[in-house]
Amino acid sequence: MSERMVIPFGPQHPVLPEPIHLNLVMEDEKVVDVLPSIGFVHRGLEMLVKKKDFNAYTYVAERVCGICSYMHGMGYCQAIENIMGIEVPERALYLRVIGAEFSRIHSHLLWLGLCADAFGFESLFMHTWKLREQILDIMEEITGGRVIFSAVKIGGVKRDLDEAMLTKILDILNDLEPQIKEISSVFIESVTVRHRLEGVGVLSTEDAISTGAVGPMLRASGVSQDMRKLNYAAYGQLDFDPIVEKNGDSMARCKVRIREIFQSIDLIRQAVKKLPQGTIDTPFKGNPDGEYFARLEQPRGEVIYYVKANGTKFLDRVRVRTPTLANLPALVKVLKGCDLADVPILVLTIDPCISCTER
Repeated sequence: MSERMVIPFGPQHPVLPEPIHLNLVMEDEKVVDVLPSIGFVHRGLEMLVKKKDFNAYTYVAERVCGICSYMHGMGYCQAIENIMGIEVPERALYLRVIGAEFSRIHSHLLWLGLCADAFGFESLFMHTWKLREQILDIMEEITGGRVIFSAVKIGGVKRDLDEAMLTKILDILNDLEPQIKEISSVFIESVTVRHRLEGVGVLSTEDAISTGAVGPMLRASGVSQDMRKLNYAAYGQLDFDPIVEKNGDSMARCKVRIREIFQSIDLIRQAVKKLPQGTIDTPFKGNPDGEYFARLEQPRGEVIYYVKANGTKFLDRVRVRTPTLANLPALVKVLKGCDLADVPILVLTIDPCISCTER
């Protein structure tokens, strides 16, 4: 029997964009057990509810993560709006969909580039991030920021889009779509990519459900679950179905994210076409009193915002459960039995965000 040894993996690694730390229990080149080391970084974001009033806390929520900041602000605002019974104007709900889906395209292109970089496909990495830059440029035009947007507020959104900007959005998407299709075919058909992803890190449907996986990690294992089907914002008025793959391996997770990019493009087009006239926010008075769970579908999966208010301007509690935390048990599951050389790729396939997880 081979002697077991423990190899620390991370928090610094050439492949990892996030400082995740795992202790890998090895027998020769095989991983037999994994001990994640998380939860030791306290950023104090949730404690800030005691110092920031509930309006100002919107800016704190956006800073949970730089990639999903639009949807973090949206989730927090949805929770407060439900507690206070604020009816958000329909135009604002459609504008939130447009912002959220641009964030999803940006996040998935970011992940695809990092994935290409992980197995040394530098030209594919550069092409993918070149397209992502165009998404960031249009987000800067419609929100004023490339990373932190401050576009969503309690009761609606801060910025409207005029007809010229809506036309520009459609023109940019029409130009980007064939370019994204071109690089997507490389991810799906290249022998190099398939060799590193196909059959690697298989997560069965039963294991995906039992470990509580969310987002593309769950849907790549054949489970049709997408929080957007809860019909928050204007998703109930748009035509779409969850993107599902059945193989459960790393390639399936890659395919789900690629197909979701095109789904997001379609959702933006639908939202622009159906965008109603009207105001973009609802004025309100008073302080929230009560509690609410808001569930949203971020690029990495389901995020939960729990907010408890006490009738004053300072909240009792804000708790965020991010998709990376939900996907860690599934990651441990797929790492057991894999080769040491596949560990970086498998960690990447859950699209980890330690910034979200360590609050």
